[in-house]
Amino acid sequence: MPVRRWSVSAVALVWVPVVLLVAALAFGAYGRLGVGSKASTDPAKVQWAVDARAKEAIAAIRDKDLDRLAALVHPKQGLRFSPYSFVRTGPDGDQVFNATALTKAWTSSRSFHWGEYDGSGKSIDLGFPQYWERFVYDRDFAGAPEVGYDKVIGRGNTLINIAEAYPGAAFVEYHFPGSQQYGGMDWKSLRLVFALYEGKWYLVGIIHDEWTI
Repeated sequence: MPVRRWSVSAVALVWVPVVLLVAALAFGAYGRLGVGSKASTDPAKVQWAVDARAKEAIAAIRDKDLDRLAALVHPKQGLRFSPYSFVRTGPDGDQVFNATALTKAWTSSRSFHWGEYDGSGKSIDLGFPQYWERFVYDRDFAGAPEVGYDKVIGRGNTLINIAEAYPGAAFVEYHFPGSQQYGGMDWKSLRLVFALYEGKWYLVGIIHDEWTI
């Protein structure tokens, strides 16, 4: 019986489509499973990763080390600062800083518009250091007695829209409960929101919260 010989080009014609088909099927399964997204990743591993990033972030915030904090900022989305629990997105929303702008914010002489004060409705027009003292680190959140992962602890009258503002994100809340002296109304919370990007969790939001009218 004559031996049939296959040329290199013939073999390529057979195997290349097979390889492409296998790759396409694998990619399709990968996409459907959402590998790399929060939804399909082991929840315990996600929590561990986010908690680790949150510890880095809250330490940098405590130390007012904006260079360290900037290294954690999302490369595409930047970092949004929200003075109250309702996150305002869009062009007229809360202030957003990219990593470079964040490192320069503390020494800037500029006054930023951060929203409106609860109750009075007056504009929150403050320099970055003044905003930081009032709406970022007005408590020693690095030493907060209560810390929650993807769980809202402090609730006031203002709508909490983290899920809508940051779809697919995860957050860690640092909370100080209110005192009996003020009927519990002097509670404070700081929520650090993280989004997944190219396999890493980056800081996209710092949400300050407190009792509101």
